[in-house]
Amino acid sequence: MKKERTSLAFSFASWAALILGMLGFLVGLWRAEMLLSEKGYYFTILLYGLFSAVAVQKSVRDRLENIPVSDIFYGISWASVVISVILLTIGLINAEILPSEKGFYAFGFILALFGAIAVQKNTRDNAEADNTTVHQPPIHERRKDQEQE
Repeated sequence: MKKERTSLAFSFASWAALILGMLGFLVGLWRAEMLLSEKGYYFTILLYGLFSAVAVQKSVRDRLENIPVSDIFYGISWASVVISVILLTIGLINAEILPSEKGFYAFGFILALFGAIAVQKNTRDNAEADNTTVHQPPIHERRKDQEQE
């Protein structure tokens, strides 16, 4: 049975969530009256959170499809998402900004994380539907096949 592509509406909503979350967060940082080091802290947490969210989505999906994922990578991916949320929370609690600004950053961050996960999922689903996903056996199995030739 052929897999179906993700709907255009869900793809659009996923990209919109990612772009609006990131853009809102970054515009807020750009206009904020805080030290450059503080802006760098929040920017780094945004990038760390986005990367770790995509890593979690990929490793969870790989495991569901019986593609080997090491326990250490799986654990680090989950820990990274949790750590990025905790670091943002600690930073916002201690920041000397208005409560409304704190909420703005928190919601922008969470929206961007959701968007990153959804875009990653859609990309993988669509690649699978188009049969462009290449599933290679683990390297140790490829070596055995090469030795037999």
